[in-house]
Amino acid sequence: MNTTKFKIAALLVVVMTIGFSFTTINKVTVKGSDTMVILSQKWAEVYMKKNPGASIQVTGGGSGVGLAALINGSTDIANSSRPIKASEIEKLKARYNSMGVEIPCAKDGLSVYLNKANPVTTLTLKQIGQIFAGKITNWNEVGGPDANIKLYGRESSSGTFGFFKDNVVKTDFSPSCQTLPGTAAIVNAVKKDKFSIGYGGAAYAEGVKDCAVKKDDKSPGILPTAATIKNHTYPISRYLYMYLKSKPTGEAKAFIDWILSSEGQALIAEVGYYPLK
Repeated sequence: MNTTKFKIAALLVVVMTIGFSFTTINKVTVKGSDTMVILSQKWAEVYMKKNPGASIQVTGGGSGVGLAALINGSTDIANSSRPIKASEIEKLKARYNSMGVEIPCAKDGLSVYLNKANPVTTLTLKQIGQIFAGKITNWNEVGGPDANIKLYGRESSSGTFGFFKDNVVKTDFSPSCQTLPGTAAIVNAVKKDKFSIGYGGAAYAEGVKDCAVKKDDKSPGILPTAATIKNHTYPISRYLYMYLKSKPTGEAKAFIDWILSSEGQALIAEVGYYPLK
């Protein structure tokens, strides 16, 4: 091979290599809700096995962190366990001239965790709100023993915090509520403290007991089960969401379409959450 032919051949190899690299890296980044991390990692793991050319990178940090990353352009998909706020939509609109795209992808029930040794088993929504607001401070005010109530909750960047505040507490949390950096940490704290109470995704309630929740004084106490969450009789249920800046395309669209398919939805129950249908 003369020098000219060698140079052409070498150039073709470089071009083919570059072209190959562009066609095989189909990367999608997913960031946000800690509640959804386990579920999203499961989806990513199975999807990448079926699609070897895809790279789905999942990280947590909280719903607020994920939506901030979506706004600043550092993630393709933001996971959120609460609806996007009006202020966040305004930021998307200002930066991208887009209202964003909301995709409900699963359902969840927010459990109210009690220590297994606590004789209290049922509370009304109002009582739970008053407990976390600091208006009820002793278990004997809700039929329990004479003991102070210890509160555990999530940090303010958490979508679970926002949903629980807006739908249950409906005011500021008590200053005595200790914030912990994840639902697993709350479960561990309640597990060790007989007179504590916490909240978080139903999938995490291991080693503690779920509190039956009454809509009001006359309603029956309802436990968070697959049936009561899917039919909305459990009072503290919610959708889990994915948010994008605009209508998904390419690998992100393929990934989301698969999540919403019967195959993707079937994986939800494996990690303790509930499919859309």
